[in-house]
Amino acid sequence: METLDTLEKKEIKELISKGWITHDAMWFVHCLQEFGIEKTNRLNRAAVKSMAAIEVGRLKKALGFKKDFGTFDELMMFLNGALELVLADFMQVKFNTPSKNILHWETGKDACFAYKGMCRLGISDKYECGVLHRIECWLDTLNIPYTMTPQVNKCLMHSKGECAGDFILNLP
Repeated sequence: METLDTLEKKEIKELISKGWITHDAMWFVHCLQEFGIEKTNRLNRAAVKSMAAIEVGRLKKALGFKKDFGTFDELMMFLNGALELVLADFMQVKFNTPSKNILHWETGKDACFAYKGMCRLGISDKYECGVLHRIECWLDTLNIPYTMTPQVNKCLMHSKGECAGDFILNLP
C-alpha cells in the first residue's frame, strides 16, 4: 500500500490537481444544469477571479516572494514557480517566454482539458475560457499591466482548432 512518504512529488501533484479539476468540473456541470450556460460562465469567471486573488497570495508565500514585482525577470521567477506548482501534466498547457515582456501560452491540438470537458458536455461553442482567465486574474491581482492577444473569451480551441497566444506585459 502506497503512503504519502512513498509517492513521488509529481504523483501527489497530479492526484491533487485531478481532485481539484474534478470538483471544478462537477461544480460547472451542476451550475449548467441548474442555471444554463450564460449564468454558469458568469459564475465560473467570478469564482476564478475570487480564487485567483487568494491563490496569488498563497503562491507568493509558498515561493518566498514578499514584495511586488517591478521587473519582468522578477515576475517570471514567480510565474514559473507558480505554474510549476499548479499545472499538472494532464492539463497540457505550456507557458514560455520567447522574449522580454512576452508570456506565451499554447496547448496541443485538441489537447486542452477544459475544451475536452466542454465537448463532452456539448457546449464548447458557448464556453467562456476559465483557464486563461485565471492567469489574467493573477496578473490583475499583482497589478501587472498587460494586454492579451488574442483576447480570449470564448474557447479558442473550438473556434480556431488551437489555443495559443501571448500576454504582453508592460514591465521594465
